[in-house]
Amino acid sequence: MNQQPNRSKRVAVIGAGPAGLMAAETLAAGGVQVDVYDAMPSSGRKFLLAGKGGMNITHSEPLAAFRGRYREREREVGRWLDGFDPQAVRDWIHGLGIDTFVGSSGRVFPREMKAAPLLRAWLHRLREAGVRFHMRHRWLGWQDGRLRLAAPDGEILLDADATVLALGGASWARLGSDGAWVPLLAGRGVEVAPLVPANCGFDVDWSAHFRDKHAGAPLTTVALAWRGAGGALEKRQGQFVVTSSGIEGSLVYAVSAPLREQIAAAGSATIWLDLLPDLDAARVLAEVARPRGSRSMSSHLQGRLGIKGVKAGLLHECLSKEAYADPGQLARALKALQLVLVRPRPIDEAISSAGGVRFEALDGESSMLRGVPGVFVAGEMLDWEAPTGGYLLTACFGSGRAAGRDALAYLGINR
Repeated sequence: MNQQPNRSKRVAVIGAGPAGLMAAETLAAGGVQVDVYDAMPSSGRKFLLAGKGGMNITHSEPLAAFRGRYREREREVGRWLDGFDPQAVRDWIHGLGIDTFVGSSGRVFPREMKAAPLLRAWLHRLREAGVRFHMRHRWLGWQDGRLRLAAPDGEILLDADATVLALGGASWARLGSDGAWVPLLAGRGVEVAPLVPANCGFDVDWSAHFRDKHAGAPLTTVALAWRGAGGALEKRQGQFVVTSSGIEGSLVYAVSAPLREQIAAAGSATIWLDLLPDLDAARVLAEVARPRGSRSMSSHLQGRLGIKGVKAGLLHECLSKEAYADPGQLARALKALQLVLVRPRPIDEAISSAGGVRFEALDGESSMLRGVPGVFVAGEMLDWEAPTGGYLLTACFGSGRAAGRDALAYLGINR
């Protein structure tokens, strides 16, 4: 990034999140003048908040499995990863002077587990490369072919040789991703899929008694089964939390896409909880059916199988008195307790969003909008999604880099 900017070519990047910043870095390396605009007071606000509990940058699993995390958009996102795969992400972070390590789950973290040092180093390098930042500038669309922005001192119009839009989705609106760009692009004839919550929790119609007694309780050592593509039963083990409205947490987020799609198609989604995933069904039935003498069934389950607290509460919540008293039905429920999810939680609570600019609205394999020449799109505002685990951030990095390279090619600059 030592090349001096070519002041005759100016690119505006709208959005100072990971995708926008990576586009800015790529453009600056190509020698053009880059100006980054963002509606918020500072850069990377969602990036910083996401890193408060430990900044998960990417994942170390084999690339074929990694690409499969993007489901039906594996081919499109794969183009970004071809230029910036998980190892390249780690190498790039190391170039900022930040060490990384692989956790026991295969997730990759900065050595200090924090996003702030990485972001500071990145912004410093961008400024050294000549990138200019303009905060509190909200994009309002176009007027007479020029970019229209609301600035601190009023509206302004800007000329740019190319524009990269990296405005995020619609989760965590208070941090800048509010989806306000949707009508602006739709008004230009750009196909936009509705924005919906991803990596989200779900509502369950709990009874008042269960909600009051167990909201906030974690469910550890549990497995969740759901109907996947073609109706086949799929299962995943992990943990999640019971909330006052339903369920949320890492296991739920991991399967939120198919559950959300089932609710959209059928009005609800059914899951089955295995409360004892480390024991087979025969062992569970044998323990439930073992003579219990004068002990209650609750005491029997606690003593023989360790079922207590929220797990015991779920059995009472979901089973009839007759089913709970029948050893066969109770044993089956311990291995496959049916739970009905009625709706996803609101999009502003979600970790990310799905939907956005359809890939069909792009100019072939480019990131440029087919109907708006010179305007490129990057990051979460495109119609793809991924589970947590570093997959979201890696794809945003790769998308921003691809958009920057595509913009340089549009300007006739090869690198």
